[in-house]
Amino acid sequence: MVSCFKAVRDFVVFTDKRLIAVNVQGITGKKRDFTSLPYSKIQAFSIETAGTFDIDAELDLWFSGLGKVRLEFKGGSDIRQLGHMVASYVL
Repeated sequence: MVSCFKAVRDFVVFTDKRLIAVNVQGITGKKRDFTSLPYSKIQAFSIETAGTFDIDAELDLWFSGLGKVRLEFKGGSDIRQLGHMVASYVL
């Protein structure tokens, strides 16, 4: 595991080979959807930093055969560092 970011219920884990998005579902949170997305399938990506009034940062990833995946992070997250990390695995 290289890095992990948590939202209210969901979270995403970045490893050296893939990112794993975990979607917690249901009232009790016992049902979880694990989606493994390998860096080798990323065709393009972009980052959007948090602004003054927009407190969320975003990472958009385009995967071959899947399309666009958007990950939203709290404003305190270092989205630039995350972009550098993704670039080092993709390029």
